[in-house]
Amino acid sequence: MTRPWIPGSADEALQEIARTPRLLVALDFDGTVSPHTAVPMEARALPAAVAAVGRLAVLPETFVAYVSGRSLPDLVEITEHDEGSAILLAGSHGAQYWFPDTGEETDLSAQPEDLDEIVDEMRVLIADLDGVVHEPKTFGFGVHTRTASPETEEIAFSRVEDWAARRLPGWRRRTGHHLREFSWRAEGKDAALTRLRTHVGATGLVFAGDDVTDEDGMRTLGPHDLGVRIGDGATAALLRVPDPAAFATLLGTLADLRERHADAG
Repeated sequence: MTRPWIPGSADEALQEIARTPRLLVALDFDGTVSPHTAVPMEARALPAAVAAVGRLAVLPETFVAYVSGRSLPDLVEITEHDEGSAILLAGSHGAQYWFPDTGEETDLSAQPEDLDEIVDEMRVLIADLDGVVHEPKTFGFGVHTRTASPETEEIAFSRVEDWAARRLPGWRRRTGHHLREFSWRAEGKDAALTRLRTHVGATGLVFAGDDVTDEDGMRTLGPHDLGVRIGDGATAALLRVPDPAAFATLLGTLADLRERHADAG
């Protein structure tokens, strides 16, 4: 049963996960550590979230990862990531990775030969719609409507959905906040969490997200893990906070508890 987290409280679930021998903190980005923005590439993590992530990342037996639907190059940019960072990255819903010890992993071998033609067709569909934007992705594309009117959004998604059902029957379709996304790769955040957990050998995992695609990951969490949902919506997470600012506070509390555990050890 999902329950609200009371800001500043050391919830029993937070206390338990803070004591796990080897902790992985996996974070969605948009709507989780960053508010949603009208221009996707202008998204940045809230300063309080950045500070909490930095504190966690330097603790012993503690790892932090960003897990996003963004393509890896875009994720690198919005997280202000550099090659010397200790933060792990999983982009494109788990089809791309960057690890501090092994670097980038991206496999483009299955790219459709007619991809340029597909994207051109899609862009023609939305060309006359104000506020509807094509977002290129490594393994497909997204259609954003964050600055479109509700009526225009409905038209855009209806056109794109009808076209994709005929043109892209084998592609994976995803929904999100003012978003439709289509990918020729089937990986989801469930696969991303499994890969990240295995890579670092985590005994416990915190996963936080705000959208439908994050629920793929939430449903894989075990009894020694903790899911946090940001905002409204059905969720398999144990804890819920209302917005990224509240989550940054929760992340700071987790850092406090983990630091105490490290000092006690």
